[in-house]
Amino acid sequence: MTDLRLVVFDVDGTLVDSQGDILAAMTQAFHGIGETAPSREDILGIVGLSLDVAMPRLAPDLAREQHFALVDGYKQAYFELREAVGTSNSSPLYPGARDVLDTLAVQDDVLLGVATGKSRRGLDKLLEGHGLQKTFVTEQVADFHPSKPHPSMLQASLADTGVEASQAVMVGDTSFDMEMARAAGMKAIGVSWGYHPVDALHFADVVIDSFHQLPSAIERIWGMDT
Repeated sequence: MTDLRLVVFDVDGTLVDSQGDILAAMTQAFHGIGETAPSREDILGIVGLSLDVAMPRLAPDLAREQHFALVDGYKQAYFELREAVGTSNSSPLYPGARDVLDTLAVQDDVLLGVATGKSRRGLDKLLEGHGLQKTFVTEQVADFHPSKPHPSMLQASLADTGVEASQAVMVGDTSFDMEMARAAGMKAIGVSWGYHPVDALHFADVVIDSFHQLPSAIERIWGMDT
């Protein structure tokens, strides 16, 4: 049994604030097929889901082919928006995120991972844009897993690292992250600055209001079973 511990981060709404591009890309995607875009609240409500799951939720009355068109339109619009201003501007890290990631990354008994609804290409661009390519030892993306809250991403993270679920924690901003952690047998830390309201984070063991609260919250989480 390993003594290592694992901290898995959601990306959009947890590590980076990408809501401007998400809202703009989704609006362009809907307009591209001649439809009215959903509300800001509805769009942010599906952040974290894989796009093939998110589009039917946003537009249940549209045909399957239109959902496919929305996925393609969103991907293209998001790519163009990011390329126009650069990753660090389109998806800036939340205050304190870099410092905390750097602090955790140098701890010998802590491994870091990500579990995101982004594609492999999207995550690669984000990590490259922020110089985080070597920060995470396990990176799980939507291309290879069922959508959150299915626990597949976290199960793969545990398998990659050899860490027991009891020694791992998920950090995220949505109910999907919290439900995914619960399904994987992991503890969960919710963040209040993301895209779902705090009262939606039902399965969070702890909710924090700033990144600088994360290290102590992690220690509290791991102390719960000792």
